[in-house]
Amino acid sequence: MARTSWGRGVACRLEASRRTLRHWRSDRERFLEDQRAVRRTGKLPEELGPPPNGFALLPWLLMGMGAFSNLWQGKTPNPWIGGIGILAFNSLYIYVVFRAFVKEAREARSTRVALVLMGVVTCALAIGYGGSWTAFFPLLGLAVGAIVRGRWLGWTGLGLSALAGLVAGLRDGWGAVGVAYGTFLSTMVTAAILSLSEAVRELRAAREELARRAVEKERMRFSRDLHDLLGHTLSVIVVKSEAARRLAPRDLDAALLQVKDIESVGRQALTEIREAVTGYREGSLTTELDRARSALTAAGVTPEVRLSGPPLAPQTEALLGWVVREAVTNVVRHSGATHCAITLTGAPERVRLTVTDDGPGVVPGSQSGDGTGLKGLTERLAAAGGSLEAGPGPGGGFAVRAELPVESLEPEPEPEREPRPERKPDPEREPRPEPA
Repeated sequence: MARTSWGRGVACRLEASRRTLRHWRSDRERFLEDQRAVRRTGKLPEELGPPPNGFALLPWLLMGMGAFSNLWQGKTPNPWIGGIGILAFNSLYIYVVFRAFVKEAREARSTRVALVLMGVVTCALAIGYGGSWTAFFPLLGLAVGAIVRGRWLGWTGLGLSALAGLVAGLRDGWGAVGVAYGTFLSTMVTAAILSLSEAVRELRAAREELARRAVEKERMRFSRDLHDLLGHTLSVIVVKSEAARRLAPRDLDAALLQVKDIESVGRQALTEIREAVTGYREGSLTTELDRARSALTAAGVTPEVRLSGPPLAPQTEALLGWVVREAVTNVVRHSGATHCAITLTGAPERVRLTVTDDGPGVVPGSQSGDGTGLKGLTERLAAAGGSLEAGPGPGGGFAVRAELPVESLEPEPEPEREPRPERKPDPEREPRPEPA
């Protein structure tokens, strides 16, 4: 059992090391790509310099060169113990700082254990040798600042500084004040810089994600608008072209009237597509109802429009106009109906629009929910707090039902104006009574 737990622990540590190495490699590849982009375009990237990693904290190991120099010159008793201590401290320091830039590795238990072992080695070297060996305390503070974040950072920094001052005071007296101050400063400054760097990276990633979602949302809007615009317009053009072809042999004037309608529909479609591209198109329910009557009549379908209820807000009218456009397009193209009823019923809280026909056909994809137009309409209405249902009607045919909350049309109250101060009469400017 113990061997199994030990094996699992080793596997977890190996996996954390692999994640750290992958993170470092991905940062390095991104940095090299930014450098190549700078050489191609001459434009500096937003994130200057190499990505943060453990190599940025390695030069601080030079603070221990004083102890290494004493050891090299033979001024340190028991040099083997001192050498093993320096090797252990440097190894633990490198292990810790390379895990400080990956959140999972930074919060792992093995990292905290390594910090505790660093503290034990630092205290042992400072108590045993003193002097330049106490410089390992600021290095320990740097490693602690790189790992510890959050509300415990302040207390950890104060406790570590007190420990450094106490241990150094046993050997160097008042010189321990500089060691304690250096330990506290290295701990807090390192934590502040790395936390700020991490926050900047997270903000940059969030901004990129928001930009990606904005682009995706705009692409979906344009896709829905283009589908609704072209689907309806092309269907009307096809129906009116067929009507003109049928009328041309026996009634040229009626055929020319249909051709005139085709020209008008085409010009209006060009305008709507330009407005959809720029994102400023606002639909009108009245206009869509007029077009629906014209399209249904040209297709040989008898239209019936019933409206009731209070006036609607422009945004509600625009959404219901999209529903009328899509539903009538499906009636013309797929239903084979002879009668189509469009009913708009307003209530104090919600408005309902129903489009029904008596045809035997069914809108393709409507049963399975795969219809592109109906799916886009469902997303539009859901975003506005409404709903859309499409399926076979209770008496046959096909029915599309849309509901939306009623928006208030009350005008915004005008801001209250401050009362103008009363002007006091000026005795010098008041007219004087003329003498009798």
